[in-house]
Amino acid sequence: MILSTGIRVGTPIKTKYMSSFITRANPEGLYILDISKTLARIDVAAKFIGRTNIANVAVTSAREYGKTPIEKFCELTGARGIFGRFMPGTFTNPSLPKYLEPEIVIVTDPQADEQAVLEATRAGVPVIALSNSDNITSKVDLVIPSNNRGRKALATVYWLLTKEVLKKQGRIKSDSEMPMTIDDFEAKLVEELI
Repeated sequence: MILSTGIRVGTPIKTKYMSSFITRANPEGLYILDISKTLARIDVAAKFIGRTNIANVAVTSAREYGKTPIEKFCELTGARGIFGRFMPGTFTNPSLPKYLEPEIVIVTDPQADEQAVLEATRAGVPVIALSNSDNITSKVDLVIPSNNRGRKALATVYWLLTKEVLKKQGRIKSDSEMPMTIDDFEAKLVEELI
């Protein structure tokens, strides 16, 4: 079921940073990411997040399709969401009204969320990033290789991460106790809302 969401479908471009996460190219020329590495990295990220105060975890997405998955992740785990344009200085300028001192920063796309990655790096905060085959991940501490552009793929990654974080927190014991489905995490198209 997870594979049908397009979680492992990359782009036609491959960077040297992501080459170790790519298994092959499909007939259309899209690079396919290694799903076993994706799942393993989600588990590592959940363990890492589980060791910190979840209220000090900042999750950001400049991508519209990342908003709903992040809202659900934050609702269930207690992390702090930053949506839309990242205000420069959020992690580095204490005089700003929305200044944060996160212990971990999760970004949906290291390219689109570049400002958050740069500021977290300057502040010495570890960065976890959902990274596609074309991303440059030199400033990222933990890469979760996945399709970070598709609605269903983003919903799936954040759902899996939420499930594992809740398990590490001891709030759920098995997958069947997960209070929301992948569909709940999926951003709705504008036409569907009308």
